Amino acid sequence: MDNVFTPDFWIHEWEKAKSDDTCAVHKGFATPEYWDKAAATYNRGKQERQNRKVEKALARFREAGLLSANMTVLDIGCGTGDLALGLAETGARVTALDFSGAMLDRFARVIPAHLRDRIELRCEDWHEVDTAKSGWENRFDLVTGFMAPALSTPASFFKMMRCGKKGFAVRGWADKKPDPVMAALWEKIMDRPLDDRPQSILYKINLLFAMKYFPDIWFDEIKWDPSTTVDQEIQNQAAFFQKVGSLPESQLMPIIQTYLKRIQKNGQIRRTQQGLTATVVWSENRW
Repeated sequence: MDNVFTPDFWIHEWEKAKSDDTCAVHKGFATPEYWDKAAATYNRGKQERQNRKVEKALARFREAGLLSANMTVLDIGCGTGDLALGLAETGARVTALDFSGAMLDRFARVIPAHLRDRIELRCEDWHEVDTAKSGWENRFDLVTGFMAPALSTPASFFKMMRCGKKGFAVRGWADKKPDPVMAALWEKIMDRPLDDRPQSILYKINLLFAMKYFPDIWFDEIKWDPSTTVDQEIQNQAAFFQKVGSLPESQLMPIIQTYLKRIQKNGQIRRTQQGLTATVVWSENRW
């Protein structure tokens, strides 16, 4: 067995984690179908946008010497574009990639005229991108992946690192309280309690240390109170559980509909969500 100071140890531990419920939960979020449905209600409120902490990330990039005029950036899992827009405002030329066309449609609608020539939107699945064929290897000054399902495996993480020539930044859940609505449905549909421990960011951090990188790491406690219509929540939960469960749609939909209609108030599904994110920034230079 490799010891904790070797990359192989953390790669093995990361791969081994796929056998528990955490991986099953992740699979529900790892489809364009889920995010196409979720795009309608994603990142709508002021509270949720503040949780992105874009200005804080840009300040730390600047402190690390990773921002410069006309730099090139690859933003993996860009979503509705908060980070990509912030980087473009600093003068960067950003290739913004996401596998959800609906998320990119929302992003496209908010790009101001003065940034349109600085942002290229790409609707692609990172797992299927051929970085050598596309000429992306060692091409970008900075590569980012904030809260990106695309970077859920060692292979996808190393692919990201092959594309950068100066710096990298990732963000993920270090800890997260279960979504109470999803947790209740999980127990009804999967016949066991939800066991979601979003640990992949911790594997990334330890893997980087084992590879002799010494990243800048910070944690942010975030909280938000999403509200969706019953119909939208039904669509979101159906897209999730169709991926993680084995029930046919004819059995799945009545369970979801019955529960959500029971807990709705004035046609809305409301809950409080909170967690702890970790942001990790490092340069190509190793110790």
